[in-house]
Amino acid sequence: MRVIAGSARRLLLKTPEGMDTRPTQDRIKETLFNIIQDQVPGRKFLDLFSGSGGIGIEALSRGAQRAVFVDNSKKAQECIRYNLNHTHLADQATLISADVFSSIRAIEREGVYDVVYMDPPYESGYDAKVLSLLKGSKAINEDTLVIIEAIDRRDTSFVEQAGFEITRIKEYKTNKHIFCRLVSDSSR
Repeated sequence: MRVIAGSARRLLLKTPEGMDTRPTQDRIKETLFNIIQDQVPGRKFLDLFSGSGGIGIEALSRGAQRAVFVDNSKKAQECIRYNLNHTHLADQATLISADVFSSIRAIEREGVYDVVYMDPPYESGYDAKVLSLLKGSKAINEDTLVIIEAIDRRDTSFVEQAGFEITRIKEYKTNKHIFCRLVSDSSR
């Protein structure tokens, strides 16, 4: 796994050992960032269930102002720290060493995020729970783009049920990215 573009282009990233994480393949990461390329430079990026930190690091490499990484795995945290130092992007990052559900207040301290990316364990239902937490938090608003990586057969009705509107779905062979935004109070 490597950084695709930007200031840390071509640098190889370390991934946690074991089967607990599924690093996003380079070609899928490249497609994702081609889609959101105009929404990254100068913006705040939140990487939930960060794993190796590859997505947030890609955002920083492509000009994101700041990235916050959240993961409760010690192996993942070590990996994220290593990758941030290796890419010389650590000064633009914050690592929250906690599970996503208990870290919402710490996440809010950084203010409103422009992009939130989450890659929870597939078929765990965590994506729906996180959307509900985010909806009631000060970490997002109607302008925040939320991207969920999900298994390709994952039903997307949970997005609308949580009060979000799907703006795009990009499908790959085995997974997909669901792009959504919080439905504004005026349209409910």
